[in-house]
Amino acid sequence: MNLEGKVAYITGGTKGIGYGIAESLLSKGMKVAISGRSQNSVDEAVKGLKDNENVLGLVSDVAKLKDEEHAVEAILNKWGQLDVVMANAGVGNFVPVDEMSEETWHQMIDTNLNGVFHTLKASVEALKKSEGYYMTLASLAGTNFFAGGAAYNATKFGVVGFTQAAMLDLRKYNIKTTTIMPGSVASHFNDHEPSEKDAWKIQPEDIGQMVVDLLMMHPRTLPSKIEVRPTRPDLK
Repeated sequence: MNLEGKVAYITGGTKGIGYGIAESLLSKGMKVAISGRSQNSVDEAVKGLKDNENVLGLVSDVAKLKDEEHAVEAILNKWGQLDVVMANAGVGNFVPVDEMSEETWHQMIDTNLNGVFHTLKASVEALKKSEGYYMTLASLAGTNFFAGGAAYNATKFGVVGFTQAAMLDLRKYNIKTTTIMPGSVASHFNDHEPSEKDAWKIQPEDIGQMVVDLLMMHPRTLPSKIEVRPTRPDLK
């Protein structure tokens, strides 16, 4: 894919991994829409991105299909096309299953799992027209379960399965589909504040570079599922 002038939509793009992906795509001459759940966070992210003339900030809660439909409509109204969609928005709440509230369970399912479906549902017709690329941000927790992770594991196992099945459904339209499964990332996930202590972790710009590499790959080749880990976790 020639990235110059192409249009991308990144959910959860106001900080962390989503923000890092936005920076990487902008550096390649792409136009980028980012979404978040609050106007303040969206405004701050747009100001922080260097090439904000090619950035569109949108308020959208991926747990609501209508929000995602409105977001995609705004992108098409502004730029007339949509070539890349990154379903990145996610939340984490780690608690033993016997202590988990129904509210926590539904929040995780609605954002992490329903959200990736809503984002694809809202954008798939535009991706058919552009023969574009749909990506999801899963996790190594999508194949590796752990104590206290019942809800998070359930959502990420679901994201991996959903994306792989979607890949089989969509490739006949020349839509590429990939799920990226990172291990520890130096991000704001779960209210974490990145610091020098996180230097051993994957950095958001590393995921951004990975997305660029995927987009630049020859159309005949599709890495449909990518696991990525810190090289030296023993440095923590």
